[in-house]
Amino acid sequence: MAIDGRNLQILANYCAAAADAMAFTLMRTAHSTFVKETEDFSCQIVSRDGLAFASPRSFGAPWYSGIDYAPVLALIDHYDEGDICITNDAYAGNVATHSPDIHIWKPVFYAGEIVCFVVGHIHNTDIGGAVPASLSRALTDIVQEGIRIPPLKIIRNGELNEDVARILRLNVRVPEQNWGDFKAQIASVNIGERKIHEIIARFGVDDFLQGIAGILDYAEQQARAIIRTIPDGDYFYADYADEDGEGGYPCRVAITLRVRGDGLELDYTGSDPQLASSLNMPTGGRERHPLALVGVTYVLSTLDRSLLLNAGTLRPTRAVLPPGTVMNCEAPAAVGMRSLTCALSQIATVGVFSLALPDRLPANSPGGNSIMNIRTLDARNRSVVASLGPVGGGAGGTPRHDGPDGSGGLSAFLKNTPIEINEAEVPIRFLRYGLAPDSAGAGRFRGGLATEMAFAIFTPETTVTARNRNRSVFASAGAAGGCAGGLSRFRTLRDGKVLEHGNRDVIHCQPGDVIEVRGPGAGGYGLPAQRDVEAVLNDVRCGFLSAAAAREQYGVAIADNAVDEAATAQLRAAMPQQAGTHFHHGAARAAFEAIWTPARYRALTAFLADAPVSWRHFLKTQVFRAVEQAGEEAEMTQIFSALRLRFPALAGE
Repeated sequence: MAIDGRNLQILANYCAAAADAMAFTLMRTAHSTFVKETEDFSCQIVSRDGLAFASPRSFGAPWYSGIDYAPVLALIDHYDEGDICITNDAYAGNVATHSPDIHIWKPVFYAGEIVCFVVGHIHNTDIGGAVPASLSRALTDIVQEGIRIPPLKIIRNGELNEDVARILRLNVRVPEQNWGDFKAQIASVNIGERKIHEIIARFGVDDFLQGIAGILDYAEQQARAIIRTIPDGDYFYADYADEDGEGGYPCRVAITLRVRGDGLELDYTGSDPQLASSLNMPTGGRERHPLALVGVTYVLSTLDRSLLLNAGTLRPTRAVLPPGTVMNCEAPAAVGMRSLTCALSQIATVGVFSLALPDRLPANSPGGNSIMNIRTLDARNRSVVASLGPVGGGAGGTPRHDGPDGSGGLSAFLKNTPIEINEAEVPIRFLRYGLAPDSAGAGRFRGGLATEMAFAIFTPETTVTARNRNRSVFASAGAAGGCAGGLSRFRTLRDGKVLEHGNRDVIHCQPGDVIEVRGPGAGGYGLPAQRDVEAVLNDVRCGFLSAAAAREQYGVAIADNAVDEAATAQLRAAMPQQAGTHFHHGAARAAFEAIWTPARYRALTAFLADAPVSWRHFLKTQVFRAVEQAGEEAEMTQIFSALRLRFPALAGE
């Protein structure tokens, strides 16, 4: 049959269904909670050239729908039927992007020739390394982040490489769990291989191969049609993580978006230098690296929900990723927290597109989802390492409706873990898990509420990690007159005292401790004074909003579970009736940017670009310290000159 029009869509549906089958198999056979409940995994079917053309439609993490496996496929010199390859090395092909993400791929043969590959990854709860769950902002090089597996054949001609398997099991904290997840991955790619043969039996191998090219081309055509609706121009937006390292200064991700006809360029110049912490992204400078362009995928699919998501979607877009920066680090930089930086890049991407299309895109999502992990001992004194699930916030308010609560936005398809499962697998007791009142950014359409979790510890030698802790300083921005969302928090209740942890991501606990974590709220869209009074009242009745916050944020006076209309009219008359700037970032960011102006950041970027990569984070810290002391009167050229005199190595002496 001819692979065009309707038949092309039918083939695309078959391929997507095959990817769904891979994902369902993986989810149903995995051992770790983080895979079988949270669904932090991906499955793809990729062309012989490595381009993803089919992904699950509602399972797993959709960050990888546009992935290009070509660089890592080329690192295996020869493929035979029955081979399955593996890697988690972030610097080998830049497909795996931190150590817990183990990627595998299997060639699919037909009549002795490779027709495609079935691939996928899972996030292992622990892969060894310096801390339980392997990841912490404080780690400084990739060797600390767990065992690294170079690209190799873990199964050769259908036979397991037992030597490699023993090394893997020896270097992780819960080998049975990791090995169970690995076997689930194997089952997933085997199912994918079988489904591809069924598709070829239906369509024929020639039409299948032509159809792959057609699916990729069609997604590209769709993407270009969407881009043509965006006004040409240059747009700039930046966002910040609270800290660039443990107790450090803010980490900046900056984007200049250039829209020209049906093409896009995202220039990340102005983003922070490569850091001596684990927030770095190992993109290899690849201009269509999926983690640098996840936000583009989200924006385009928001503008047209019929868009096919595959590598063709990203063809009209290129990213400029300056080397030696947080967006394109060099080995051996630590990369474990690249997920936080990736979330920032997504927020900055949606933000910069919002400047181009202010009436079509939402306010900021939080970008501070904490993945809660625990290492403790069970009743038989055996080590337990488990993920308790994400604690984050909802999506930003949109031009038409409130942001979804507790999830959505940049949460991808990651799901929460029911507390019954956590309590069955881990010796803790949950005291609270739900939506956090008064956490949403106010607006005509409010932001999504954050989630919060509290649980009690019963055993010594317990470590809790909160990966991606953020937004305890800088809030998620509101848009079009909407207000910024609420801040996050992380603390321990111990012996009647409250221990505040800020953005720390690894804490050591003792029996009797109660751990409390609250995610950040999302930004609101539109003026709060224009929110429907009944919607405000309903939020109060549902416990989402206190009566005091309703009065302060929305100018709605509520008494005895009803609206005082006269008082409300008076309060709202005194509120702003027109938006100022498009974004409202909150007081902390406003104070920071009063000193760290765009001009100062441009000067800093140029200064650091001339320095050796190994010096850049140190120099950034020195510059920030000097500006902190001088305040708004800081003179950047004098600071740079003083540093060159202090450190002659910078001048090549």
